[in-house]
Parts: sequence; structure tokens; C-alpha cells
Amino acid sequence: MVKHISTLGRNGVHDFLLIRASAIILTLYTIYLVGFCAFNEITYMSWSAFFGGTLTKVFTMLALVCVLVHAWIGLWQVLTDYIKHILVRGVLQVSIISVLIAYFFSGLFVLWGA
Repeated sequence: MVKHISTLGRNGVHDFLLIRASAIILTLYTIYLVGFCAFNEITYMSWSAFFGGTLTKVFTMLALVCVLVHAWIGLWQVLTDYIKHILVRGVLQVSIISVLIAYFFSGLFVLWGA
């Protein structure tokens, strides 16, 4: 079996399980947000209070991490399948990782303050 240092999971099954688990968490997060929007009047105050709660902040960060994991595994698979030149693929992978890390810290600072 070929070991890739840039894979998030240890193997294809692990990546598959990460994708499915992240999809389930994102579905639950969507239901959580839709439930809030369906049963509350959406004002700035209610939205601020909703996202001011620790449960919502933690759930939002978990959802953000799931989006980033989901994106990385999907993009890694596309890059390894379609970009055969090693240097180009490496530059693209480093670029994508940089953007995903920036998204993580952006979400972290927006949710929890600087």
C-alpha cells in the first residue's frame, strides 16, 4: 500500500468514514440552524443571542472543521487523480492547505473574538 503524507486519513476507508461523519455533522448543524430560523423571529438581537451561546459557537466550529476536512479530502482526491505533475500538484496542495488554515482561523476569530 502506498503511503501519502498529504492524506488526512490513514487510508481510503478512514477518509471515507471522515467524509461520512462530517456529512452527518453538517446535516445536524443545518437542522439546528433551520430549527432556530423556523421557530424564532430573526432579528439582530435574536441572531446575536443565538450565536453568543457556547453550544452554538462550539457546534459552529465543529461544523467549520467538518467543512474543511470534507473539502481537503475531496480536493486531495481530485488533485491526485487529475494533476499528474508532482510539482504542480504540490504547489496546489500547499495553496489549498493555506487557504483552509486561513478559513479556520478566520472562523475562530469571528466566533470567539480576537
